[in-house]
Amino acid sequence: MFKRTTMPTSPAARLFALGGLAAAGVGSIVGQGAKQLAHGKMPDLGALIFSGSTGLQVAEHLARMRGAAMKVGQILSMDNGDLLPREFSQALAQLQQAAHTMPNHQVDTVLRAAWGADWRNAFQSFSSTPIAAASIGQVHKAVLKSGQVLAVKLQFPNVKQSIDADVANISGLLKAIGLAGSLKDLDRLIEEARVQLHQETDYLREAEYMERYRSALQDAPEYLVPAAYEPLTRPNVLAMDFMEGEDLETVFDQSQDVRDHMAAGLFGLSLRELFVLGFMQTDPNFGNYKWVRRTRQIVLLDFGATRPVPEATVRAYRKLMQAGLDEDRGALRSALVDIGVMTEDVGRRYSAEMNTMMDVMIRHFGRATVDFADRTFVPVIKAEGSKIALDRSTWHTPPIDTLFVQRKFTGTAMFGVKAKARIGLRGMVSEALDRTRTNDSTTGSNGPVT
Repeated sequence: MFKRTTMPTSPAARLFALGGLAAAGVGSIVGQGAKQLAHGKMPDLGALIFSGSTGLQVAEHLARMRGAAMKVGQILSMDNGDLLPREFSQALAQLQQAAHTMPNHQVDTVLRAAWGADWRNAFQSFSSTPIAAASIGQVHKAVLKSGQVLAVKLQFPNVKQSIDADVANISGLLKAIGLAGSLKDLDRLIEEARVQLHQETDYLREAEYMERYRSALQDAPEYLVPAAYEPLTRPNVLAMDFMEGEDLETVFDQSQDVRDHMAAGLFGLSLRELFVLGFMQTDPNFGNYKWVRRTRQIVLLDFGATRPVPEATVRAYRKLMQAGLDEDRGALRSALVDIGVMTEDVGRRYSAEMNTMMDVMIRHFGRATVDFADRTFVPVIKAEGSKIALDRSTWHTPPIDTLFVQRKFTGTAMFGVKAKARIGLRGMVSEALDRTRTNDSTTGSNGPVT
């Protein structure tokens, strides 16, 4: 299930690993170019750089490095092809499934530093095999002497100390080999990756957000949130209740009723986060959730990527969704400008294409029940969108806050597609907007965890 590899921890080792990444990329480009020449074709350098097998090699290198290198790759994968080659973004997106873990000796080193040399004395058992792994840590199941069952998330060694150097080195690498379309946009995304990673490596911050979710969702029994176990929680070790449940992907094999219920639960959570809580867990990776078959409850497991949603962003999305409910083209176009996914100039120059796309989306998502298995609208969106995308002057990267909200909703919609769910999305959005109208002060009161 997992690959055990020792994470490079020293600055020199990590810089050397990045050098290996660059060498692998160049070697693959040369090899693929030679194959094209052998078949009488002139190599297309733009298509060769970080495409196909080269992109997979890059993703594998970043997965082995983990930490900042892997997290930067995940955040850059939010780009829609305007900033980085689309093939590269797609390869980076595979980092969500990367599963390299620490060998046992590194696990022991981390826990000795956190809990002391006799840390095993506190447990009846501590599983040597992790039950989950991600970019900055891995999770083990443990049983205390009292019998309480915990999930213990361990941060990979020296991740926090390597953040700034890793980020600077990756940024320099991308610029040096000419991958970045807009250096200004790249710098903005890279800086956001650096800031977010510093936050995600603070497990005390994550524990606080976990408790905020537990409190905020007390009136929503369809969601289960673990409690942090404070005696063993440290800045780089997070101990929490072990939550029983099945992998979220197993929902896809269930009945239509179950699939619909779970998809509605995830959409309801995203809407509540945006319009009521004022903070959002922005990583929609299915591994961050489980589900309980008997009760059909959703288990929330990871809160490291939680971030406050600015009130201006909430207002813009409220305007966007209300315009969709009202089927108002003009208001929709204005809201798309407000959230930063397009400029007023693009809306004017490509008015016909925008109107066609909006009409198709309104017809599809304006139904009482949205069938996520129905993808008949996609070819129209692709055809009209490609006309705009061919004009490089329209390319830009949306604001960071919009990118993260879009990331969450896109991931939630992907669950709906994979589950072939049918849900009353229009009614859910209308209800969420009604709640936020009568509870506007709630959003403003839930500021960031510092």
